[in-house]
Amino acid sequence: MDVELSPKAREIVACAQSLLAVRGYNGFSYADISETVRISKPSIHHHFASKAELVRTVVVRYREGARAGMAALERQIADPLAQLHAYVGYWAACIRDGSAPFCVCAMLAAEMPSIPAEVAEEVRGHFDDLAAWLQAVLARGVADEVFHLRGPAQAEALAFMASVHGAMLAARAHGDAELFGTIMKPVLHRLTHR
Repeated sequence: MDVELSPKAREIVACAQSLLAVRGYNGFSYADISETVRISKPSIHHHFASKAELVRTVVVRYREGARAGMAALERQIADPLAQLHAYVGYWAACIRDGSAPFCVCAMLAAEMPSIPAEVAEEVRGHFDDLAAWLQAVLARGVADEVFHLRGPAQAEALAFMASVHGAMLAARAHGDAELFGTIMKPVLHRLTHR
């Protein structure tokens, strides 16, 4: 992020991120943030002149966190299959404990036709980042003879990403956090079997 945020601005961003994961872009207002953070709406506007600016800031920081998480997986885990298990495990834990019940960018992608262009651009950037990382992990797994892909690594990466987000959606729709892992288990298994 270009500008370091004040403690209050970080609190506003964290609140907005939580609201986005549950309600999406069109499901919250500055009034919701005002009530939660205990700050007046004009004070929120002092930090973020518009909702678009606030949500763009949320997504930029979310992307930074996701890229840092992917880089950490690269540094800490050498095996491509273990990297994917760790990635899926991260989301399973977040869904189970409610800390991040849904990917903010997946929620915003569902609203793409109605969100501001500057937010949509960052959302697309997140999916590009994630797809590129998944493609690299899958290609490495093929080179290491760990994965047996049924198509090009790029297409398989997009399918894997869609499976993760679809599993999040199914878990939410059924009110069953464990459903996420149940859905992802055969997706991971399929990668290693012909």
